[in-house]
Amino acid sequence: MAKRSLNPSWIIVAAGVSASLHVGKLPPAVPVLQQELGISLVQAGFLLSTVQVAGMALGLVVGLGADKWGLRRSMLVGLALIAFSSMVGAAATGFAWLLALRVLEGMGFLLIAMPAPGLIRRSVKPSELGARMGWWGSYMPIGSAIGLFLGPWVLQATSWQTWWIALGCTSMLAFLAVWRMVPADTAHALVATTTTPVNDGWRPRLALTLRSPGPWLVSLGFMLYSGQWMGVIGFLPTLYGQAGLSAKLAGVLTAAVAAANLLGNVASGKLQKRGWSPARCLQTGFVLMGLCALLAYVQVGGEPLAPLWLRFVAVFLFSATGGLIPATLFTTAMHLAPSPSTVSTTVGFMQQWSCVGQFAGPPLVAAVAVWMGGWQFTWLVTGSMCVLGWLLALGVNRCWVRLRA
Repeated sequence: MAKRSLNPSWIIVAAGVSASLHVGKLPPAVPVLQQELGISLVQAGFLLSTVQVAGMALGLVVGLGADKWGLRRSMLVGLALIAFSSMVGAAATGFAWLLALRVLEGMGFLLIAMPAPGLIRRSVKPSELGARMGWWGSYMPIGSAIGLFLGPWVLQATSWQTWWIALGCTSMLAFLAVWRMVPADTAHALVATTTTPVNDGWRPRLALTLRSPGPWLVSLGFMLYSGQWMGVIGFLPTLYGQAGLSAKLAGVLTAAVAAANLLGNVASGKLQKRGWSPARCLQTGFVLMGLCALLAYVQVGGEPLAPLWLRFVAVFLFSATGGLIPATLFTTAMHLAPSPSTVSTTVGFMQQWSCVGQFAGPPLVAAVAVWMGGWQFTWLVTGSMCVLGWLLALGVNRCWVRLRA
């Protein structure tokens, strides 16, 4: 019997996880960087948000470039760039150096994330696309959870420089795997150029993407999801610290909540395979996120409605059920992109708005907490985003019905 080879789509998902590790590597290292390099809390905040700023500014541009340069080629450049930046970053002696290399990591991250859905689509059968996109939708929570969990242990045992080099080597291994196991762009690029006149230049592709409703709907939906997810997950260590838990235990619990997102992502693929429409998956995810956040944060008489263990379960389910949304949006973007040559452009646009949500969500949650003197009204922020997301899903449904007609 012939040996069954690994489908390239799994290599692409692994490459995405290796990229998201660089997003999650920084939070555990902030105290060490403050102590050893004299970085202030504000400067640490800039280091944390630089990846999101790069995505906000360049997501659509990088998506346009990936469609033209070739999907595999773009991913290889991104992996090389992020590996180089991390390993060189280990020699940094101050904030400016680290920030400049963090910008390069942000560019590498975009070059990996933008072409991945298109690469996955051409690596699997149409019937398998939903399930595989469910795994792709979990690349960020998986990498973030691994970084949040392993970071404190590695930093305690060695140094932040070792942590940076180890993750750079991880991305270099991902580069080699993509180079060896993911088919080259040539044949697929030829098909795109002979079937789609829009591929002639970036301006027609950009104009077609921006005047089509599908890319706007999936992009704004991703913003509403990522804003509330990052707003809640980002402050969990602070909340657990205020509840009297140790830093290590808070890190483990936060990593568990982040990893729970994988459950919803995988479930989305299975539900779509069983006939659930994208709108149904999206609306279910937004409703359950809203209800779980309500249970986790609402107070009665100045005291939390639920005990700490039940609030942890609620936040865990908030992340798990929310995972229905990104996987569904990635799959839907494959179909609602206005042409085959604008898939990466659409994903870039979606990533750009996702970064807007990640950048704006935590400050919005923090502002409400400061204004109200506590976290008890966080559910109003997440609930408002869930209502808007539920309404956007109606628009997605109309586009989906027209596509299927």
